[in-house]
Amino acid sequence: MVKMGTVWDRTIEVLNGRTGMIAPIAVLSILVPSVIRDGYVAFSTPGTMSFALIGSVLAIGTLVAMLWAQLAIVAIASDPGTDAAAARRQAGARVLPALGITALITLIAALLAVPPVIVLVQSGFDFSAAANGSSVQMTPPTAGAAGFTALYGIAYLLLAIWIGARLVLLNPVILNERRGIGAIRRSVQLTKGLTWRIIGVLILFAIVMLVSTWAAQSVTGIIFRLALGADGIATATFLSGIAATIVTTAFTALAAVFTAQLYVAVREKSVTP
Repeated sequence: MVKMGTVWDRTIEVLNGRTGMIAPIAVLSILVPSVIRDGYVAFSTPGTMSFALIGSVLAIGTLVAMLWAQLAIVAIASDPGTDAAAARRQAGARVLPALGITALITLIAALLAVPPVIVLVQSGFDFSAAANGSSVQMTPPTAGAAGFTALYGIAYLLLAIWIGARLVLLNPVILNERRGIGAIRRSVQLTKGLTWRIIGVLILFAIVMLVSTWAAQSVTGIIFRLALGADGIATATFLSGIAATIVTTAFTALAAVFTAQLYVAVREKSVTP
């Protein structure tokens, strides 16, 4: 039986011994692209064609860099014999399949979110007014539409958590087994019998990450606003966002190491007679 406590212990061992290789990858490929993207959004003029185009390019570039970094960290954490150079090569070879699978999953998630939107539109709900905050002009949805949307939203969230738990080994499978779309089925197979334990870990991880990120952003936000004054609110917000991004970068790297060690543990169990 795979024990989550053992997986966490192995994760800490990897971090203690290989942080020197993991940290540069996380900083250069997760933190820096995210800061550049957020900086552009914070200090550019929205609503223009160039803003949308450059913003989209930066968003896609940040996603690709993040996927590459996660794969490289998984490579480092999966095999103690893998050095940083080998990890970068392995990640470079598998980043496009990972990007394609991520795009497919995102598309499916978006399609599954369409039904309540259709129901709300048919009920006369004005999304434009809601987006602009014009509550006076908004036509409230009917009771039936509101009820359906609420129930669908709860079901959607529960399904997303369950699927997230079953696909938690997606990147390790993509990297170590060099699978394409078949990595989805393989991850589901490997996590059989572990779903509830993985869900528990994911929920705990999400709570700790959200609280830590909020705390970092709130504290630094207050400090920067006091230091920069009323005229520097935009800069203060951006700088506090960097603090939050530093925290999320650390948790992203931690998650990659954990999933790699979980994959190793499950793989060892599957080959044990």
